[in-house]
Formats: sequence, structure tokens, C-alpha cells
Amino acid sequence: MHGAFQSGQLVPVFGVSAEKDIGIARLLDIIAKYGSSPVDRARIPARDAAGAETELQLDRPETVIHVFKTLAEPHVGELSFFRVYSGSVTGNMELYNASRKVTERLGQLQVANGKTRTTVPKLGPGDIGCVLKLKDTHTGNTLCSPGLALELPKVAYPRPKVHAAMVLHTRGEEDKLATGLNTLHEEDPTFSHRYDGEIKQHLLSGQGDMHLQVVAERLKRRFNVAIDLIEPRIPYRETIRGRAESKYRHKKQTGGSGQFAEVWMRIEPKARDAGVEFTESLVGQNVDRVFVPSVEKGVKTACAEGILAHFHVTDVKVEFYDGKMHPVDSNDVSFQVAGYWAFKEAFANARPCLLEPIYNVEVQVPEAFIGAVMGDISSRRGKILGVDSDGAFQIVKAVVPQKELAKYSTVLRALTGGRASHTESFAYYQEMPAEFEKVVVEERKKQYAAEHGGH
Repeated sequence: MHGAFQSGQLVPVFGVSAEKDIGIARLLDIIAKYGSSPVDRARIPARDAAGAETELQLDRPETVIHVFKTLAEPHVGELSFFRVYSGSVTGNMELYNASRKVTERLGQLQVANGKTRTTVPKLGPGDIGCVLKLKDTHTGNTLCSPGLALELPKVAYPRPKVHAAMVLHTRGEEDKLATGLNTLHEEDPTFSHRYDGEIKQHLLSGQGDMHLQVVAERLKRRFNVAIDLIEPRIPYRETIRGRAESKYRHKKQTGGSGQFAEVWMRIEPKARDAGVEFTESLVGQNVDRVFVPSVEKGVKTACAEGILAHFHVTDVKVEFYDGKMHPVDSNDVSFQVAGYWAFKEAFANARPCLLEPIYNVEVQVPEAFIGAVMGDISSRRGKILGVDSDGAFQIVKAVVPQKELAKYSTVLRALTGGRASHTESFAYYQEMPAEFEKVVVEERKKQYAAEHGGH
């Protein structure tokens, strides 16, 4: 039995209730009798300072510990839990953080039993302890004796599957939100958060809808930051399918010196994911070259704002080939404005269209449910790339538009009785079908008008 546990051939399942104290003693007895002792893991894979693979032996005299969890203790600071893999650890010991290449001094060593912590003078191989207020050590870091630089394998956490945008109940609490999220992420690395400048939303990503709700509740309870979770915007992009030219004149007279600039511009499509390329091919003295950066700045402003539906512009080549200027009234601002509007005019005449993000999706599903899963993917405008076998499971590989993946994790659970799982990752952008594009453009224009007071 012990051997089967160690090799992973036997995976025990226990029905217990911590709240009602049902089955807990039996669970602990089984762990004590059949679980792994330090001797069962006497050799651990590791990497040396050069990154080469090596082994860490239990009986090695040098100290090696691994920080596997971090908790934020109210009014006290961060509490780091670690396991000793070799050597011994004492209070106030100085160790080298091989993961972050810094030296760390431990404080008082403690052993935790629920909420009770007992101070101990020393810990040895296999022991689990905790220490408060480490200066520059985080979850997953390896600490070693000075002169040793071994790093233990990092835990491969599952990639987030569900995403939501966070909306603060109270404006001005962005700093509190960031502090709370960073603290909770130290405790639970299976969720992530980031600000997406393209869609201007702070995104929260986790393993499921319940996971995100738990994070939101912890933010409220521990940091007094209340948020709503809403569906994130899709980062569509705008591009063109044809070529076009424009000749835009900006002229403004308001007493004294005025503003004057004329910009002649050509635009054409570029390859997918090529971004925006600005070039100039001015000949003669019609426009002073000092105004070229001004025109480019105007073009970049227009690209960031978007023309078709206020999404970022991409995959366009812009050529500023001629224009006119005035010896007195032409200046930086004049050519910025002229470049901005010249680009907008040309873009509108170059058969603009929307690009939508497409995601790679892999679904691990029991064979009995494969038909339902493939049918659902097809209904989401997805394209099946192939199906591979993995024991009793089938791996369905597909590409699906990001818009169609909202709440997919919940739907997949319902379709398969909770027996399927999936991963998703960004693949590429592709042109959006015209019938869907029209709906997105109209919705985005309404949303933009509401956010900007109708402008």
C-alpha cells in the first residue's frame, strides 16, 4: 500500500467534514501510516547556479529550504511557510535566496498548529516551519546555505481559465485594490490580475467563477475594498483592406498668429501583426522636415483612439508624401492636427474592418461527451483542429473567437457533468465576419458615447 501511494498508482479519496469533525482522525491516521516521509523523498531534482540539472540529497549537510506558502497576518506582516529539505535551520540564520539572488536573514522559527504557533530553536529535514517578515522572499523561492545556489523545481500552477473585469464601488481606491490583490496573490498564486491598457480595464483571472467570487469576498472582508465583477471587453482592433489617399488642410485664425498645415497622405494594408508603420517621402521644400514628427504624433493619436469603432488601429502603412506650410502660422500643433485628420480621412476610405482575437482551446473530455463538446465548439464559431487520445480521455483542439468563450468553463461543466476541463491561450487576430462586425461597431459606439457624454 505504501509503495502504491509513493508511485502514484493509488490515489486515495476521503469523505470528511472539518466543521463537524467527521473522518478527520481517520484521514490523519492514513497519512501517518502510508504517506511520504522525508526518507521516501531522499533525492529531489534541483538546478545548480548554472541552471544545470542535479539532485539534492536528504543527508546533505548544507541547509536547503523551500517556501511553499505565504499568508498575510493582520497587524503582524507576512508569514512564510517552508519545508526543510536538507541540513538544519535555526532562528536568525542567514541564507541565500537562490531564486532571487539575494541574502535573507530568518527571524524567530515557529511551528504552526492551526492558529497556534510555537517557537522552536531548530528544524531539520522534513520539518515544516514558518517565519515572519522575510525581506525579499516569496512563495516558490529556495533558500540555501551561503555559498550554495541550488534551486528546487517551482510548482506549475494551472493557468487561469475564467476572466472578469473589476469595477470599484468607490472611486479612488485603486491603491487599496492593488495592495489587496498583491497580498492575496502571494497566498494564492492560482489567480492573477493585470491592468489592460488596450481595453482600459483591470482584469482578474482564476480557475472558475467561484474562485473569482472568493477573491472578491476576501478583498471586501480583509481590505475593505468592494468590487463588482463584470464581463471583460474584447480587445478588437481596426485595420484596412484597401489603399487610400487624403489631402487635409488645417487652417485656423483667431487673431494674431493662426494655425496652418496641409498634409498629403497615403495608406495601405500591412501583414497581420505588423503594427503601424509611419514613413515620409517628402521632396522639395513644401514642408519643413521638422514637422514630420508632428504628423507622426497626430497619426499615432488617431491610431490609439480608433476610427471605425474606437478600437486600436493596426497593420497599416502610412506615407506622408507632401503638403504645404505657412512661414508664420505653421507649427507643431498645426501639423499634429492635420496629420490626425488626414489619417482619419484616408482610413475611412480604405475599406476599414474589425479584427477579432482568436484563442487556442484544448478540452480534455471523456469519450462519452465528445460529441456534445464538439457540437458546442462549432456553435461558438469554433474550428476543430483535431482530436487526440489520452487514456480514457479525448483531447479536442480547436480555435475559437474570444467573444464566444465568455462563461465557457461553466458551460463545459454543465455539458459534461463536471468531468471535462479546458485550457485557452491567445492564438492570432483575424478579420471579423461582416454580420458580427456591424453589431459590435454599433454597440461600441453607444458605449463610447455613454462614457464620454455623447461626444
